[in-house]
Amino acid sequence: MNLQERMQAVEERIAAAAERSGRQRDEISVIAVTKYVSLAAAEEALELGLEHLGENRWQHAEQKWRALSGDEERQGKKPVWHFIGSLQTNKVKDVVGKFQYIHSLDRLSLAEAIHKQAIKLGIIVPCFIQVNVSGESSKHGMNREDVHEFIQCLSDYPAVKPIGLMTMAPFESQPEACREVFRSLRRLRDEIEARYGEGCGIRHLSMGMSNDFEVAIEEGATWIRLGTILMGKEEE
Repeated sequence: MNLQERMQAVEERIAAAAERSGRQRDEISVIAVTKYVSLAAAEEALELGLEHLGENRWQHAEQKWRALSGDEERQGKKPVWHFIGSLQTNKVKDVVGKFQYIHSLDRLSLAEAIHKQAIKLGIIVPCFIQVNVSGESSKHGMNREDVHEFIQCLSDYPAVKPIGLMTMAPFESQPEACREVFRSLRRLRDEIEARYGEGCGIRHLSMGMSNDFEVAIEEGATWIRLGTILMGKEEE
């Protein structure tokens, strides 16, 4: 299938998952993960209406960012960039100011680094707090029980704006096996809203990828991160 056909097939599955769970389709936003595809493919995605693009490393994203969002002259709209990979503090200067959203805030040292760079640029950075719900040692993210205290500490970094929670489920051959991970993140979000009020701003759930996005939608995902199922895979 070409990109347009994949987009249509994915859209049908998103709409069906939303309907099954009694949700509105417009509650769910799609991030097209472009890390495995070329600049030409990323540009085609943008032209076809996939406004939100996700990358997990600056060194892989740089060429695409400079061509689609940087100083190079280009006709057409620019993407909204999401940084979805683990972020080292020494790479913050490369990411903050270029990526509108960061999905991997998981420690105070990173919050401090983001805050300092954002202050220099005069911006506020919307961030998702990454939670290691599954407890896998291979996964990044903070422990579920530490999130409440972490949120309180973020008040010291006003240029960091927490807007939601993010998690990665284990890769399972049966997506249904991921349901409890997504459900747990949703329950944590609900606990946060009950404790701090909806004014705390933490309402989004970034969860669900190519293998399990339908289950994630059924459990409340507001952002899904789709790579191969949407963009395909072509080594540059």
